[in-house]
Amino acid sequence: MRISHQDQLQLDVTPISQIELDTECRDRMIPILRGLQHLYAQSQVREQALQLIADDVLEDVDPEQGREGLTLWQIFVLASVRLGTNITYDHLQYLATNDRNLRAMMQVGDWSEERFSWHRIRDNVCLVQPETLQQINALVVEEGHRLHPEAAEYVRGDTFVAQANIHYPTESGLILDGLAKICDLAPMLAAMLGVDGWRQSKSLFKKAKRAARAIGRIKKGGRNYQQRLQAAYEGLFHFVDLLLPRLETLLEQALGGMAYDDDGLLPDHQASRLYQQLIYWHSVTEHVYGTAYRRVVEGEKVPNVEKLFSLFEPDTELIKRGKAGSPIEFGHKVMVIEDAVGFICSWQVLPIGVDEREVLLPEMRVLQERLKNRIQRASFDRGFHSPENQEALAKVVPHPCLPKPGRVQAVEQEASATVAFHQSRRQHSGVESAIGALQSGSGLARCRDHSQVGYSRYIGLGVLGRNVLLLGKLLLAAEHPKCAAAQSKRGQAAA
Repeated sequence: MRISHQDQLQLDVTPISQIELDTECRDRMIPILRGLQHLYAQSQVREQALQLIADDVLEDVDPEQGREGLTLWQIFVLASVRLGTNITYDHLQYLATNDRNLRAMMQVGDWSEERFSWHRIRDNVCLVQPETLQQINALVVEEGHRLHPEAAEYVRGDTFVAQANIHYPTESGLILDGLAKICDLAPMLAAMLGVDGWRQSKSLFKKAKRAARAIGRIKKGGRNYQQRLQAAYEGLFHFVDLLLPRLETLLEQALGGMAYDDDGLLPDHQASRLYQQLIYWHSVTEHVYGTAYRRVVEGEKVPNVEKLFSLFEPDTELIKRGKAGSPIEFGHKVMVIEDAVGFICSWQVLPIGVDEREVLLPEMRVLQERLKNRIQRASFDRGFHSPENQEALAKVVPHPCLPKPGRVQAVEQEASATVAFHQSRRQHSGVESAIGALQSGSGLARCRDHSQVGYSRYIGLGVLGRNVLLLGKLLLAAEHPKCAAAQSKRGQAAA
């Protein structure tokens, strides 16, 4: 059973409009709660956002059936708070159970003993899809622009890398990851089928682990480095050659030993899941083994596009940005476009192998249409430049700022540039501050969720939390200009 929000409040429930916030507290929770308080009061925005969430959460389910779940408003509140304050689900569980203001925002009464477990919160928040978060984010930005119409006149964009939550990828480590999962899952499937041959799986994995550690102890360079490395890898390859054929035999036995029903499904769902998982782990382990063998034994230089950098997150990219401190990063590029006030108007996880030059014009056309052609100036850095983009962007935005690469071209461009170009160029560096706030304040430096959909959802939650926080700070700055909650930690009031 699902409801949108509580219309009829119990005696112990404080109306959201009457929640009193400590404006002298600088914690991020205060402006986030103020932003949520404002959004709840805007009935049209609230109903549109909750309907979007309902489309994901309910799908074809009858909301009147089943046990009572979180309300759609509670899901919206928890989704905004999670990365708006950059906390884990465990910390969010603590706040949802013990923080009086957050519980009041969730329409939970003071006398209520309702508790929210972390997996209940996670399971509900993770029902919201990335595309839905983009639409909800657009509603929040639209409300911010209603309060500050001038914010939409200037936008600036850039890309950054949100790293995947993986360990540093070495081929020996990745092979060991695959063997660990195989030695964990294969004995379970073999026991269900009554098949022998996996009694020593734990012992074999320990030996494989020692072989992988021996590879890690080899110092790069020195006499006979390649021969020593190859000898160490052959010790690890031995266990791969031992376990993969054994797994193939088990999978063949499983395929013949499990009966199918009329719909082509395996009736034993647990055995079916193990079978599907082991097919995946066999495939990726064999792939990493192949690239390692080609590099170490055959001396081939394997292209990065053919490599896997994580078996748990196989979509992870290796990105070379050449920046000091992190020349190589593992994750995905994320493009964000910020307005003059600081709202993240648009965000997009770039597909694998797609350059920012390719997404600039489609994204700007969509954004200009969504903002009803109010964008007058737009600035991007040299990475977005191409002759085609230079010409086409001028048709989308009246005053574009797209610097040319190369010192000579840049000097010539600036010499003949307009006043609007120079103004946008001076203001463009502010987008780096927004990216820094997303990475450090909203947890987007490293994605803590799993799968490709989970990665995009994580980025969307970070952007949503940031925009709700900014909306709250702007409201607090207008209502109480000198209050601590409206100030940054450097003592500056919200714009």
